[in-house]
Amino acid sequence: MGFWAINVDTMFWSILLGIIFLTTFRIAAKRATTAEPGMWQNIVEWVVEFVETQVRDSFHGRSELIAPLALTIFGWVFLMNATDLIPVDWIPRTAESLLGLGHMHYVVSADVNAPMGMALAVFFLILFYSIKIKGVVGFTKEMTLHPFGKWFLPFNLLLETVTLVAKNVSLGMRLFGNLYAGDMVFILIAALVPFWAQPFLQVPWAIFECLIILLQAFIFMVLTVVFLSMAHESDEH
Repeated sequence: MGFWAINVDTMFWSILLGIIFLTTFRIAAKRATTAEPGMWQNIVEWVVEFVETQVRDSFHGRSELIAPLALTIFGWVFLMNATDLIPVDWIPRTAESLLGLGHMHYVVSADVNAPMGMALAVFFLILFYSIKIKGVVGFTKEMTLHPFGKWFLPFNLLLETVTLVAKNVSLGMRLFGNLYAGDMVFILIAALVPFWAQPFLQVPWAIFECLIILLQAFIFMVLTVVFLSMAHESDEH
């Protein structure tokens, strides 16, 4: 398909889940009240306070972007991961009957393009803030003089470049690997286990996946905040 090919179903679900996240949180913000807060307002307030606490503990610089970014990442990635709990045959069969599509890949995080795309965005933010906070000269010194000094400049540059790239590759691949593996287990159960026995395996695995879904969204958010905090640190720190 080529490098510039677009995975339409991944784009569709990513945009749809992003709209759902923004719409539901905006509704909660517009209807927020101190008199008798509803259940959804309480949930949103808990999520916001939870993310704010994590940002305060992990981020040591000053930025108005980091907390909203962390909240967006947590909510968006959680919704992407949560599509893994939809029974594996519902959406493909619906897409085939209504749209004439034979296959529809709906677990966004299980498509390597989505996690790596988000990791790439984090990578560019790291570069942006590293240059903004430390300056071009300071960032260049960090990449060429650490950790072994000026006498090992080529080796330092190679080592720091590999470290910088590896952090972001691992950020995306960790999310992809966990969700892809979970998705494959559901598919194997549906394909290999008799229909009457599937609930005995699917239900326990779905309960375990609930933990993975939440945990991977949390890990992606925390690592993003930590990486951006490191980008804000200067040599004095």
